[in-house]
Amino acid sequence: MNSRTEKRQRNLFIASFILPTLLFFGVFTIYPVVQGLYYSFFDWSGMSNKKTFIGFDNFKDMFHDPIVWRAIGNDYFLVAGKVIGIMAIATFFAVALTRFGFKMTGFFRSIFFIPNVISVVVIGVLWNFIYNPQIGFLNAFLSLFTKEQVTITWLGFTDHTIWMLLPPAVWAGIGFYMILLIAAIQSIPASYYEAACIEGAGQWRQFRSVTVPLVWEQIKVSVLNIMMTTLNGSFVIVWIMTEGGPDNSTQVMGSYLYQMAFRQFHFGYGASIGFIILILSLATTILLQRLMRHEAVEMS
Repeated sequence: MNSRTEKRQRNLFIASFILPTLLFFGVFTIYPVVQGLYYSFFDWSGMSNKKTFIGFDNFKDMFHDPIVWRAIGNDYFLVAGKVIGIMAIATFFAVALTRFGFKMTGFFRSIFFIPNVISVVVIGVLWNFIYNPQIGFLNAFLSLFTKEQVTITWLGFTDHTIWMLLPPAVWAGIGFYMILLIAAIQSIPASYYEAACIEGAGQWRQFRSVTVPLVWEQIKVSVLNIMMTTLNGSFVIVWIMTEGGPDNSTQVMGSYLYQMAFRQFHFGYGASIGFIILILSLATTILLQRLMRHEAVEMS
């Protein structure tokens, strides 16, 4: 068998693994994106075959739509809040459960991971009960410290309701990233910490100079994943808890897309919103990767 035949067989072997994946990627990712972009150039209700070509009018209308800008701001607010909240809490407990020898580590891992095996819909319904002004746990707890029954409508403030969506969003994501960081920290050789102790480094210095640099790749993957899942998947918890209200104050791009396409039947306009979500996700991912690569270089 000559080298040319061996090379051909090798290429065929590699292609047999790559082509099915590319086929699925093309059918379930590339094709919907292209089709969505195509629909964005039409005025179409989505309920009939009648489509009117309007060019870039949907995009022009979108850039003059104040709800779109509010939705983009809410999306990035949730991204920043989830990244800071999830990573801070997950890192704290990951370090506490690995570096300080807490007992019942497996129990705490299971407790923190429970939200990850619960449907997001269930989480939204659960937190709706917590925030309920009459029978909610939060008002009942606050009532213990007052003479009168507290009946705050937590999800009824146009200026602050978006803040109420952060606790359930952060709570739902802590367990997964905590376990990811625990696995990364446990893979660090103990000799590194022993050497740091010999040099006189305390726990905080060890965390900064040993733990963080050696788990930086896991931190970077976690931040990018939180960002992508928030920009593309925050719709569910927003829709379950507030449906974008009150007065569109908690709209995110996903929920506004759903409202315009499937509630108001402006399918072309909804398709243009979907394309903007894709562009924002790609741009934010590239920017974060560059920023975190720069941080990694500085730490090294």
